[in-house]
Amino acid sequence: MAQPLNLLVAGGGIGGLAAAYVLARGGHRVTVLEQSAAFGEIGAGIQLGPNIFKMFEYLGLTEAVSRVAFFPPGLGMNDVRTGEKVVRVPLGDTALAAYGYPYGVIYRADLHQVFLDACRASPNVTLRTSSKVESFEQDGAGVRVHLAGGEALQGDAMIGADGLWSHTREAVVGDGKPRVSGHIAYRAVLKREDVPSHLWSDDVLLWGGEKTHLVHYPLRRGELFNLVAVFHSNKYDEGWNTFGDTAELNERFAQAVPQVRELLGKIETWRMWVLCDREPVKNWSDRRVTLLGDAAHPMLQYLAQGAGQAIEDAVVLGEALRVTQGHVEDAFLKYQQARYLRTGRVQLTARFYGDIYHAAGVQRELRNRMFQSGTESAGFAGLKWMYEGIDPQRLFD
Repeated sequence: MAQPLNLLVAGGGIGGLAAAYVLARGGHRVTVLEQSAAFGEIGAGIQLGPNIFKMFEYLGLTEAVSRVAFFPPGLGMNDVRTGEKVVRVPLGDTALAAYGYPYGVIYRADLHQVFLDACRASPNVTLRTSSKVESFEQDGAGVRVHLAGGEALQGDAMIGADGLWSHTREAVVGDGKPRVSGHIAYRAVLKREDVPSHLWSDDVLLWGGEKTHLVHYPLRRGELFNLVAVFHSNKYDEGWNTFGDTAELNERFAQAVPQVRELLGKIETWRMWVLCDREPVKNWSDRRVTLLGDAAHPMLQYLAQGAGQAIEDAVVLGEALRVTQGHVEDAFLKYQQARYLRTGRVQLTARFYGDIYHAAGVQRELRNRMFQSGTESAGFAGLKWMYEGIDPQRLFD
């Protein structure tokens, strides 16, 4: 590297902090610009596949993550109306044997805190709150960023990690609003003592039904129980923190098996968000500005890879800057070239898995019979390409 760069990161979520940490480890000076008054994440669970633990090892964060994660013994799917088992994939030693890394689940806020602590411990990272990026301009020498309060900052480059409704993306790609899937998610977290023993499961367990599903699993070493209920709806409300309509939720799951209805009844207040994604794109960079995570390739939640792909982005971006010796424009092109097909495949496969989870009629019967027969690829076998992950040190050989 010729000399350290002064890099600006728009967005202080998991992707933005991961990028800041990776780039700081590479010797660059990084300023994270978070629009909120404090760094934090809305509470919900995240599944961490072996490909993500591979990144944690590369970044030296495995121990920190493992202290607050939970490692389920299996990943299963039941039919929400009949209760019959559709498929169950053993995790634990099976995941380790297949990929060399475990499969875990974690509270989103806990994963965010791991990256926040890592950034705070780095002398190369400056963390700023109440710093909303309003606009930017660039030339051959760098990027000038204008904040909502009128302040202007100068950097050698900018990474837009500002999420699904990214303002940076609108300037770089210009493809309008996200694609509304028509699916809506309700999320809630219970304390372990509030979950009756007959409803508790250490597995990541999904109950799939016609245009609905419920997924639940433990969090924070088994102290909490995460629930996410998804159903088709015409409602649309941007953001992550809107209150859900319990009556509508109960109506959608009225035909579910008793244990699902009982579990949903334990929640008094739900938070909801509308599931959106975008069509995959090949280019998400403009000279000295690039995108990362949901700003670059937002995806539906059905493969549980949103945060993981953002972390992979951060690692690849750091490697691209290393191999180009800090030549920003070349690095950004290498970075997106190494990422767009993989992230596009995750985006499109996530849509397909949503159809599998929400199948009805003949599709539902075929799904159940094929998975139950064991003759069809399910779980790890069908997603080997994803869970194998990337090799950071051989990306640009």
